[in-house]
Amino acid sequence: MSALKVNNLYRYFGALQAVNGVTFEIPHGSVCGFVGANGAGKTTIMRILATLDYPTLGSAEVCGINVVHRPAEVRRLIGWMPDHFGNYEHMTVLEYLDFYARALGYKGQERRQRIQEVMDFTDLVPLADRFSNKLSKGMTQRLGLGRALLHDPQVLVMDEPAAGLDPKARVELKHLIRVLAQEGKTIFISSHILSELGEMCDSLLFINNGRIVHHGDAETLKRGSDSVGGVLYDVQVAGDPQGVSDWCVLQPNVEFLEARKHGGRIRIDTQDPTKAADILARMVKDGLRITEFHREQRNLEDAFIDILGRLDAGKEALVPPPLPTPSSASPLITDH
Repeated sequence: MSALKVNNLYRYFGALQAVNGVTFEIPHGSVCGFVGANGAGKTTIMRILATLDYPTLGSAEVCGINVVHRPAEVRRLIGWMPDHFGNYEHMTVLEYLDFYARALGYKGQERRQRIQEVMDFTDLVPLADRFSNKLSKGMTQRLGLGRALLHDPQVLVMDEPAAGLDPKARVELKHLIRVLAQEGKTIFISSHILSELGEMCDSLLFINNGRIVHHGDAETLKRGSDSVGGVLYDVQVAGDPQGVSDWCVLQPNVEFLEARKHGGRIRIDTQDPTKAADILARMVKDGLRITEFHREQRNLEDAFIDILGRLDAGKEALVPPPLPTPSSASPLITDH
C-alpha cells in the first residue's frame, strides 16, 4: 500500500481544466518533489490530497484511505503546510501552537508535552513569546511546519515551503525535511527551486498543464540525454587543447560543441556507455593525451525544460479529453 495514490484524477473549474488525468503513487517513507510552473495544477492536487477540495473525476488516497469518502480519517494521517497561512494578531508563537493543539484534541500534560516537542524540533523555543504575525518569513515557515506536525502525521504535504526564504532559512528547512524523512515520514513537497529538491528528494514528479510528464529520480534526470538524444562529455588533455576539436571533425557520431581551457565539450549521439568507452579508446590510440573524460550532468532546470520541449514538439498528437458530464462527477460534489 502506498502512502499517496492518485488515479486518473481530473479537476474542472467550470470549463477550465486544472488537472488532466493524473495518476501516480508515492511509497511510504519517501520524499517526492512536485515540480511545475505556476498554474500547472500542483496546488489543486495538493488541496485534494489534504481534503480541502474535491476531484471532478478519479480518486485520491492517503495510506489507502479515500480522501472523499473518509476525509476525517485522512486528516488524522496528513499534515498540510500551504504556501500561505493566516496568523493571528496579538497571539504569540506558543499561544498559536496551543490553540491548534487544543483544536486537535490534545489536553493537559499531553498537550504541553506535544507542543514542547514540536517547538524543540522546529527551533521555536526562543520565539515562544514573539507575536506570530511579526515573524520573518523563515520563522513563519517554521511555525507553519510546527503546526502541521502537532498531531504527528504519517504524511506531510508541503506547498512551496521554501518560497521567499533567504539562503540560511532554506538550509534550515532542508535540514528539517531530511530529519523527518529519516524518521519515516512520507513527504510530498512542491518547489520552484529544483536544485534543492534534487538534493533531498527520492523522486521528482513533473506536471505541466495538469498532466504528469515525468516521474523518476533526480540522478536519472541529470544523466539523461539532451533534447536530440545525445550525451555530453567534458574532455581535457595535456598539450594543445585544439587537438580535441581537430580530432572530432574526423569522427562519425561525435560533435565538438565548445572549446575549454584544457580541451572541450563534445556530444556523442548515443547513451550506450560502451560506445563512449570505444570513443575514448580511439582518442588515446590517435595520440590525444587524455587527462579527464567524464559525462556531464544536466541541472534539473535544464532537464525540466527539455521535457517540456519534447512535449511541445509532440503536442499535436495529444487529444484533450472531453469535459465530464454532470452525471459522471462524484455525487459528493453536489452535496458539498
